[in-house]
Amino acid sequence: MSDAEKAPRAILAPNPSPLTGRGTNTFLLGHERIAVIDPGPRIASHLQAILAAAGKGRITHIFVTHAHLDHSESARDLAEATGAPILALGAPTAGRSTVMRRLAESDRIGGGEGLDAAFMPDLTLADGDLIETGEWSLRAIHTPGHFGGHLAFQQDDRIFCGDLVMGWSSTLISPPDGDLADYMRSLSRLASLAPARLLPAHGDPIEQPLARLKELALHRRQRTAQILSALEEGPADAATLARRIYDIAPHLLPAAARNVLAHLIALHELGAVETPQEISLAARFHRA
Repeated sequence: MSDAEKAPRAILAPNPSPLTGRGTNTFLLGHERIAVIDPGPRIASHLQAILAAAGKGRITHIFVTHAHLDHSESARDLAEATGAPILALGAPTAGRSTVMRRLAESDRIGGGEGLDAAFMPDLTLADGDLIETGEWSLRAIHTPGHFGGHLAFQQDDRIFCGDLVMGWSSTLISPPDGDLADYMRSLSRLASLAPARLLPAHGDPIEQPLARLKELALHRRQRTAQILSALEEGPADAATLARRIYDIAPHLLPAAARNVLAHLIALHELGAVETPQEISLAARFHRA
């Protein structure tokens, strides 16, 4: 099969926002037995566009990178329309780190923005699982960080990277779904695979993956340094630190505070910061 025949087709969902960019990219692979990656939000016109793009082919697999509504919400509708199974790591809380499971059980850190709480795959995938037909093959790569149950999918030298990597923005890491330590490990994991191209769920393809992965890792290290520097002014909670170090529109500060909280949790695990309170969005941290 030629490279042109193996190339994915992308359908853009009409769900633009500050966090989704122009919208969610839904990818289709194959022409006779078709794989769909991230069917997207429950928007009737988008579901019809996916079905129309399949043409005379049959959708046989529905892959979901993670259980956020803008990726997974229409998966069940597509499965019912086509008879294809949904494949993902597991339920929405699957894949969380030990730290995040503990914090989620405490019910003090909030989070859960955009979670598709009702999501459940028909078939679960483990790291390294290979699904293939005569037209395409996809290898599942567990890439937590943005989401505990996040999977990327490798097809030859390209990787469908979901929300882990985007070219136009950094990724939201909001505990307990997001975990900064996992995120950094996942960036390294993708870099070790040396992909020629990354296909994110939001935005354009990334044509220089290794440079972008290095840039994103450096950005997080610099953000960590900013947080530690800001704590020199005295103890502060995540929202206060976000106001000190981010130069963004006020309506984006709540998301920035979630990112700062992820950094604080990672620093707390390393012993670099402490808090006399239980960890929460309101907890005040200080340098150790």
